[in-house]
Amino acid sequence: MVQKTKPDIRTLIAGQPLFSGLPAESIARIAQDVRELHPAKGEILFSKGDECKGLHIVVVGQIKLSFISPHGQEKVVEIIRQNHMFGEAVMFMEKPYVVSAQALTDSWVLFFPKTTIFTELERDPQLARKMLAGLAVRQHQLVNDIEGYSLHSGKKRVISYLLQEVSDNALPAEGHAFTIKLAISKNTIASRLSMTQEHFSRILHELVELGLITVQGREIHVPDIRQLQKYED
Repeated sequence: MVQKTKPDIRTLIAGQPLFSGLPAESIARIAQDVRELHPAKGEILFSKGDECKGLHIVVVGQIKLSFISPHGQEKVVEIIRQNHMFGEAVMFMEKPYVVSAQALTDSWVLFFPKTTIFTELERDPQLARKMLAGLAVRQHQLVNDIEGYSLHSGKKRVISYLLQEVSDNALPAEGHAFTIKLAISKNTIASRLSMTQEHFSRILHELVELGLITVQGREIHVPDIRQLQKYED
């Protein structure tokens, strides 16, 4: 469970990209209604069809957005990482959730009621611009995902995922080697990349044979990030 010394909620909110730069009085108004959530690994934050009552921002951890297909298979739509929000599009549409949200790791999440957000949007156009920018980025990512699934090989998709994991951490100053510790299951990653777990494992084996990575359980060691970045099918 991610819950240590209770932080100053105003400082925490002001440090989020969505709210950075807002005046102190705006932060104070927002802070009055914010709820801190500490979902344990596997805990459901909401299910598909639930009423959307606001948006969430991940402070620590990873949240999986997914749905179950008519054939009973889970499809992972997105994995929300630190400092990213989710639920804002449905909030504006005032529709039920179209996906379920589940903590992939012990996490720390802020929940912002939509009444608070709507009131503040009317007061401060700066917040409206930031939220529009966030929605635009999400749409751009969706287009990139569709392009990747349509045009890129499975191997390129896996490499892109690994490089994303690297970009979420600071590279060591002394070299280009890096070890990625997968916090989530290979099955979840495979679903996110629109492939089976068997296909994902086979691609990891192929990358090992190419000398681009070594694998030990959930640890993936990349001897040279540059070589992984330059790889072409």
